[in-house]
Amino acid sequence: MAVPVPLSVSPNPLISRQCHRLYSPSTSFKGNVSVIGANPCHILPLKLHLKRRTGLLLVFNQTSSSSSPEAAVGSERFRLDNLGPQPGSRKRAKRKGRGISAGQGASCGFGMRGQKSRSGPGIMRGFEGGQTALYRRLPKLRGIAGGMRSGLPKYVPVNLKDIETAGFEDGDEVSLETLKQKGLINPSGRERKLPLKILGTGELSVKLTFKARAFSTSAKEKLEASGCTLTVLPGRKKWVKPSVAKNLARADEYFAKKRAAAAETAASEPATSA
Repeated sequence: MAVPVPLSVSPNPLISRQCHRLYSPSTSFKGNVSVIGANPCHILPLKLHLKRRTGLLLVFNQTSSSSSPEAAVGSERFRLDNLGPQPGSRKRAKRKGRGISAGQGASCGFGMRGQKSRSGPGIMRGFEGGQTALYRRLPKLRGIAGGMRSGLPKYVPVNLKDIETAGFEDGDEVSLETLKQKGLINPSGRERKLPLKILGTGELSVKLTFKARAFSTSAKEKLEASGCTLTVLPGRKKWVKPSVAKNLARADEYFAKKRAAAAETAASEPATSA
């Protein structure tokens, strides 16, 4: 019968501290090698040699020169030709409509018949089978009836009471530049490109020169009564087709001749009556 022999050949202190005695009877191996496979990163690869004649199981260190964990992982360098995704992270796309052998059945998950089973773009987003869709059932929001830009401001409004308190003196000019210098307005974003409009809230006690794109009816009456000078700045002309522009020019010429004829008639009537 074989005699148990203590294992002390391996120089690794982890194995010598945790591993128990290994027995090698003539029938089968009854040793405890759970420590050897517990942490393979810190345990060097070992090789078992069984000597049947003596009945001893000896463990010899195979690589005793390299003791670092990186040596057991591998020494292959990263290069452009060996870069790639992890195994199993990329799968092929499911190819539908290739018959029963493809694995999705005869209809491939699209049903027997109907619009969604046909080839082509399918149905539009928000389609509800022909009934009035939700985006058509909801009421229209304020300011959208004339377009998305109909509710946006078209001018930078300034009231007469604000101009009165701004500190203008007689003969000063009121425009977008002077109002910005006084700190009365500070347009930002889209409002930086908007023209100026004078509103009639309040009173004005000084005579000023106004340059703006538009004046309200009440502001125009108050400013003309106080002796102010009003200058209406021209706006940007809207682009029209050449054919439409030609017709508009002909209409302006026609109405200009008609107004001139009416003025001559009005001037000749008092002379004849006298």
